[in-house]
Amino acid sequence: MKKIGFIGLGNMGLPMSQNLLLSNFTVYGMDLNKEAELSFLKSGGTVGVSLDEMVERCDVILTSLPSTNAVEEIFLGEKGLVNISGPSVMLIDTSTVAPELNSRIEEAAKKKDVEFLAAPVSGGVVGAVNRTLTFMVGGVRSAFDKALPVFNAMGENIFHVSEKIDSGTNTKLINNLLIGFYTAGVSEALHLAKNSDLDLEKLFEMLNVSYGQSRIYERNYKSFIADDTYEPGFSLKLLRKDLGFALGLAEKNNVELPVSKILFDLYEEAEKNGCGEKDMSILYKKISEKTTTIL
Repeated sequence: MKKIGFIGLGNMGLPMSQNLLLSNFTVYGMDLNKEAELSFLKSGGTVGVSLDEMVERCDVILTSLPSTNAVEEIFLGEKGLVNISGPSVMLIDTSTVAPELNSRIEEAAKKKDVEFLAAPVSGGVVGAVNRTLTFMVGGVRSAFDKALPVFNAMGENIFHVSEKIDSGTNTKLINNLLIGFYTAGVSEALHLAKNSDLDLEKLFEMLNVSYGQSRIYERNYKSFIADDTYEPGFSLKLLRKDLGFALGLAEKNNVELPVSKILFDLYEEAEKNGCGEKDMSILYKKISEKTTTIL
């Protein structure tokens, strides 16, 4: 597996594809954003190929896309990857989508004798740049074993969750449900601290060596809140999307998540108030503004 196609050269996809290049794979990139393609080209990748050409040339095609609709179209559209592929190419989606879409893609791929893995990632842009991503992979074990060198070129923690195609996605949704809780908790805790005349930097020093420490606290405070800058990162709208998928998973399994529903409403309100494109840590600022308005 030396020739790789990579569709989606965004905040995550670009550094992931660049790390494949650094691992001496031949990589063909594609993105709607021509500036992203230019950045990839400058890194040594190849652009300007069609989907048909990518399928013909590549052993593996990966996707890193922002929405369920985009993934559905690129895989299941009339001229999508599943319809134009054959047994010579493996398809891997690293996006976070509704679990039901994983199953639909797998079903369609099996009819074409095409191997497909659903492999969402965690670790953010920093992890994508530094090759420290966690991959949570669902799908046939033999396909996972063949793709392992590709995953190892982009990440540090590679897990085959199970042969159930949506198992990796379900794991990722639970991960992001926790991220939603942590981000809201950090936002409210720091808002309380600031209004209690505590120095937030000294607070971080103390809590970072206490049980209040968390990777999300460190990420959100050090990279965003402390500098009052909220360019993503991982956008609030993407986290809200994943929380919605997690609630859908709970409903499917007849599991009641009352606090998670309140949390989803909080993020949905922040998105409607113009925070969707900002990093998820912007929730701290919105909670502060909302409290100030009430007072």
